[in-house]
Amino acid sequence: MYPTISELFEEAVATHKDRIALRMPIPKERKRGRGTRLVLNEISYARLGEMVGRLASALSYLGVSPKDHVALISKPRAAWATSFFAILHCGAVVVPLDPELQPGEIGRILTEAGVKGAIVSGGKVDDLLGLREGELKDVFIISMDRVSDDKTLFLDRIILGKSPLPRVQVEPSDMAVLMYTSGTTGNPKGAMLTHANIASNALTAVKCVDLSPEDNFLSIVPWNHIYGLTMTLISPLITGGTTTYTPVDRNLAAVMKMARPTILLGVPKLYNVLYSRIQDSIGKSALKRFLYRASPTLMGNLTKRKLFGSQFRFFTSGGAPLSPEASSGFRRMGLGIMEGYGLTETSPLLTLSEAFAEQPGMKPIEGVEIKIAHPDENGVGEVLARGPNIMAGYYKNPKATAEVIDEEGWFHTGDLGTYRDGRLLLSGRAKNVIVLETGKNVYPEEIEWELSTIPAIEEIMVYEGERQGAPAVSAQVYPNWEVLKKIGIKTEEEALDHIWTAIKEKSENLAVFKRIKYKEAITLVDKPFEKSVKLDIKRHLHQQKD
Repeated sequence: MYPTISELFEEAVATHKDRIALRMPIPKERKRGRGTRLVLNEISYARLGEMVGRLASALSYLGVSPKDHVALISKPRAAWATSFFAILHCGAVVVPLDPELQPGEIGRILTEAGVKGAIVSGGKVDDLLGLREGELKDVFIISMDRVSDDKTLFLDRIILGKSPLPRVQVEPSDMAVLMYTSGTTGNPKGAMLTHANIASNALTAVKCVDLSPEDNFLSIVPWNHIYGLTMTLISPLITGGTTTYTPVDRNLAAVMKMARPTILLGVPKLYNVLYSRIQDSIGKSALKRFLYRASPTLMGNLTKRKLFGSQFRFFTSGGAPLSPEASSGFRRMGLGIMEGYGLTETSPLLTLSEAFAEQPGMKPIEGVEIKIAHPDENGVGEVLARGPNIMAGYYKNPKATAEVIDEEGWFHTGDLGTYRDGRLLLSGRAKNVIVLETGKNVYPEEIEWELSTIPAIEEIMVYEGERQGAPAVSAQVYPNWEVLKKIGIKTEEEALDHIWTAIKEKSENLAVFKRIKYKEAITLVDKPFEKSVKLDIKRHLHQQKD
C-alpha cells in the first residue's frame, strides 16, 4: 500500500527542514533607485511546512472538511504550493485549473466539481466574483495577493495567529486531485486521482531518475498540468531536493545560470528552441564547427557549463512528443535527455526513456504494464496500460469511465504504438486531441462547439494542422452560403474574410492556447462533411496537414 501525498510531504518536512524546498525568481529593487534585479526567493522545508499547517487551520475554520473540493487557480508560486498541500492537509481535494481559462470555462468546471471554495491569484479575483453572482454564490474566495474589497479573503491575513492544524487522516484510496483534462465544453471530464495514484507515480519517478536531496530542479512546467504537479513539484519535494520554477520569458537564461540546476524539467518546445539555437551558434563560428566535428561531447560540455554549470546532469521532457532530431542531437553532444509518456488519467508517467538511450522507444516504469490492443500486421495498435497510477475514474461520469477502463483494469489511452522487447514506440496520438508543442491539450469538439454558433458557419471541423513545423489549431469550414448571400457576400475570398473576423471575436470565450491564430489555418470546403450514422464527422477522411 502506498502512503498519502500528505504523509510524504510531512516526512520530507521533518527530514529536510533546514534545506531549501522552493525558489522563485522575483524582481528586487536595487539600492538608490537603480532599477530592479532578479533574485531567487527561497522557502525552506520548515517554513513551507509551517505555512501549510497554518493555512490548513484557516481552511478548516472556513468550513473545509475532508473530501470537500477546493479550486486552485494561479500560475506556480510559493502560495500555490502552500495552498496545494494545505488543502490535502485538511483531507480535502484539490481542483487545479489553468489560469488562462476564460470565466465561462472556469464557471462550468467549478460548477461541475461542486467546489467549496477557490484560492486564486489576484488577477483571477474579478472573474471569480462575477461567477459568484450565479450558481457559485456560496463559494469562498481567497486571494494570494492583497485585496481591498470585503468580498475576498487575503491569504496572508487569514493565517495570522493560526496554529498549525494536525494532518487530517485520509486513506491512500481517497481522491487527492480532481484534474480536468482540458475543461471540455459541454462535457467536462475530471480525472479522479487518488493519493495512491500520485504517490506511486512520484515514488517510482524518484527511483527511475535516481533523485537525491542534492538535486536542484529547474522547472518551466506549470503545476496545474499533471506532469508539472507530479514530476516537478511532488517528486522533488519528497526527496529533499530544491525546485526552482520559472516561466518561459526573457529572464529564462538568467534564471538557468542562477539556479545551477542538476536537472531541467521542460516541454519539447523548450528543447527544440534550445537545440536550434545551439546549432545556429555552431554554424556561425568556424572554431565551433571544428570542435563540433572533432568532438561533439566537448562542445556539449562547453554548452553545459555556459548554460547551467558543470553540476548539470540531464534534461527531462514530457507533455508532448519530443523531436527525434533534438533528442539524438543532444545525446550526441553528451547531454542526456529522458523522455516520458503518460496522460492526465495515469498520474501521469507510464513510460520513460534512458538519458542516453541507444534504442528508440521507452520502457514502462516500475509497476506499470503495457500492452497493444488489436495490433495490425506491423504490430501497431492502441496502447493499453495498467498499474497503481491509473485514475479511479471520471468524476460523475461512469459512462466515460467505462469507455476507457475495462473490466480487467486496463486503461485505453487512445494512442497508437508498438511494444516490442519491452520498449514502447508511439506512432500516433489520440484520435482527436491536438497536443501543442507547449504540451497543452486542445479538444477539437470544444472549439467546434464554440464556433458552430457563428451564423456564417454551417459546419466546422477542427484538427491539428501545421505551421512552421509545429502543431497548430486549424479548421475546415463549410460556409452557410444562404446567410452570407443575405449580407452581400458571394465569393470565397469575401466569405473567408467574414468567417475569420467572426472566429476571432468568438474565440475570446476560449483560452488563448485553444484559439485558431491564423487566417491561413482556415480552409473553406465546398460540400458538407461525410458523417457516420451517429452524425459524427468522419475525421479521418477530412483531416489534413497545412
